Amino acid sequence: MIRKCSQADRKQVFEVINTAAKAYSGKIPADCYHEPYMSWGAFLEQFEKMAFYGWFEDGQLVGVMGVQPIKDVTLIRHAYVLPHFQGKGIGSKLLAHLLAKSETNCILVGTWRSATWAIKFYKKNRFKPAEDSEALLRKYWSIPERQIETSVVLKLHV
Repeated sequence: MIRKCSQADRKQVFEVINTAAKAYSGKIPADCYHEPYMSWGAFLEQFEKMAFYGWFEDGQLVGVMGVQPIKDVTLIRHAYVLPHFQGKGIGSKLLAHLLAKSETNCILVGTWRSATWAIKFYKKNRFKPAEDSEALLRKYWSIPERQIETSVVLKLHV
């Protein structure tokens, strides 16, 4: 079941993100990975900037995805599914739900260049690599320079 995550769900959202983000260990640049992947303070800042939607099974949050309208686009952010639940279509269902809610025609997602599994997921869901990733990252995201250097943007027009 998909529903918008509330303040009461924050701890579970935080845990899903940090548990699933362990997949980045050894894959993204070492200077960009730390544990927890996202600190509680950074998470709270992100939680206030966007709407998080979650996939719940038997009352347990097992997947999350954030959506952030900004300027003339919609950003898909912080998309994570607990490892034990991956490969069951949860991410695709969350993404389809957010795409249906989008108020813009252009949907962007940024991910680490070396997160090939994430890139494959978005391509499977009709996203195309953006030729102007660096410019898009600078325009729509507030992320460190190092993350801009090591990330890509995928784009979908709906």
